[in-house]
Amino acid sequence: MAKFTQKKKKGIQAISTASLPDIVFMLLFFFMLVTVLRSDEPLVEVKPPSASEVAIIEQKNLVKYINIGPAVDKKVRAKRGDAALIQLNDSFATVDDIQGWIADVARPSLNEADQKKMIISLKVDKSTKMGVVSAVKQELRQASALKILYATAERKRTGSAN
Repeated sequence: MAKFTQKKKKGIQAISTASLPDIVFMLLFFFMLVTVLRSDEPLVEVKPPSASEVAIIEQKNLVKYINIGPAVDKKVRAKRGDAALIQLNDSFATVDDIQGWIADVARPSLNEADQKKMIISLKVDKSTKMGVVSAVKQELRQASALKILYATAERKRTGSAN
């Protein structure tokens, strides 16, 4: 008579990891594409004033920012006091530097077709003296940067709109 033997059960097969590097690189590229990197580190403290009429800018790539306010860093504040400082990109500047910044940095960073549509956003601390803001606006006029807006705090609606 024939002898019947029982087959031994095999263990569960290991999961193939051959496609794992592809998945990792796909996720890496996805996060690289959707992540927005912060371009400027705030060097001045800006507490914007509130406003009654606020408009939202659709093309944010046309906006270039000028921050005006007291320094964030305590060492800089001790050295320069609580006077309003001007921040262009990642450095402090004077009013005289604004025309050069517009001509050398702000306009060339845009496409040639968008250079005439460039918008300058002034992020001004509410405790800043208006004389500094007026001087900045005069320099912007001389640099032919005529589209200027003021950044404000978010408006909180208390009543319903009619």
